[in-house]
Amino acid sequence: MNRRIVAGLLGYLTLFCGAAMVPPFILAATTEEFDGAAAFLLSIFLCLAATFELERFGGLKEKDNVNIREGIAITGLGWLLISILGLVPYFAGGYLDLLDSFTESFSGFSGTGATVMEDVEVLPRSILLWRSLSNWFGGLGIVVIFMAIMPQFGRGAMFILKAETTGPTKDRQMPRIRDNAKALFTIYVTLTVICAASYFLCGLTPFAAINHAMTTIATGGYGIYNGTVSEYGNVYLEYCMAFFMVVSSGSFAMYVIAFRKGAGVIWRNTEFRTYLTIIFIAAIVVASDLILEMKLDVETAIRASIFHVASLSSTTGFVAHDFDTYPPLSKAFLMMTMFLGGCAGSTAGGLKVARIILLFKFVALIVRQKLHPNLISKVTLSGRPIDDDIVYGAAKFFFAVVVLDVLFAAVMMFDGIDFVNAISVSVSTMASVGPGFGIEGATSTYSLLPSFSKFCACGFMFLSRLEIFTVLALMSPSFWNSSKNW
Repeated sequence: MNRRIVAGLLGYLTLFCGAAMVPPFILAATTEEFDGAAAFLLSIFLCLAATFELERFGGLKEKDNVNIREGIAITGLGWLLISILGLVPYFAGGYLDLLDSFTESFSGFSGTGATVMEDVEVLPRSILLWRSLSNWFGGLGIVVIFMAIMPQFGRGAMFILKAETTGPTKDRQMPRIRDNAKALFTIYVTLTVICAASYFLCGLTPFAAINHAMTTIATGGYGIYNGTVSEYGNVYLEYCMAFFMVVSSGSFAMYVIAFRKGAGVIWRNTEFRTYLTIIFIAAIVVASDLILEMKLDVETAIRASIFHVASLSSTTGFVAHDFDTYPPLSKAFLMMTMFLGGCAGSTAGGLKVARIILLFKFVALIVRQKLHPNLISKVTLSGRPIDDDIVYGAAKFFFAVVVLDVLFAAVMMFDGIDFVNAISVSVSTMASVGPGFGIEGATSTYSLLPSFSKFCACGFMFLSRLEIFTVLALMSPSFWNSSKNW
């Protein structure tokens, strides 16, 4: 592995992180938030210092090419480094201690949106903006956004993109990787602007509309009020948010293709149709359960079910009502959608619907082959045959997620959390949702977790945001052995 190339690109990423802190700094300075302005000024200085040191050690040359091991190192270390730098405003401003600042930053950039803040309404607007920005940059992917503006490094860009993108397939819509990144970023920005304008028309202030738009499209879920959406009591806003959360759960690559070939591409996408079917069925079941068990009126039940199914299936985690008080059947369906997540190539977390489709079709194929041993067939998705290595990759990823869910739950039970709460927190964290049931329910925060569980949660959020095997490879001692030819 060429450490000079890795250091050089990490230097660009830390510079990018410093630039992202400029808007909150300007906001703090212009609104006389002196503590916030000082905290962001220190953070920008540390980003510049890190950039200087990394560029002094490393650097890039015109003919440099990134290989697979360097791509993994750049992606994994880049996320880790930016998350560490991102905690500085919280800690330097005196808003959180070091561990909580670490957790808040990781939660923001990973798109989990699980806050440790017990009262976000006392925070200055600059910190609220930084929380939303961390969600937004982490939603599409720090490296993907960075690649939209950085130079092309031959085939090396493909390895960096693969290390960050979570999904069973990684289709390219354009020949050049950088053009792909630009197209995805353009769609991302466009949806954010449309979303912010829609929220403004629903009655939000410009500041609230911008913050909630960023965290909606990023499916991160950070809000500027303790009760997030429930503080507004705005029916139109809830339906509008539900729409944009569902949109953000679709593949952004699909939207790029639809922009070029027409909206019919969206409906012909098997994964997105399946996702819409799942949330439609879940919303009907939850609404019926709320009407029958909680005696809610029809309109309230339908609105609550649509909003929370959209919120948890997209792994955004916005809260309009206390869904932790819902009947067991409703909570079971909400947890199911939380575990599944959105579509591959979206900003949503979770297992991804494409993997579920591939696994079901794979099992069906195995059953048919048992009945017809000479049968030669392939699993298909959206009418296209899928390579066996992609199908096996989905199975391996499913196994890894289940194992890590169980492992994290065991860690928390060892730390004193009961079984039910441990399972809920584990599924919520690994799916990058944030709120769940019990100790970190709709009206609770991660501040209730013991310190050791918070620290472990950061690690599992890191695993869930990137391709799990990317992080596991990064943690392998042999990865850093330069004598190994990867």
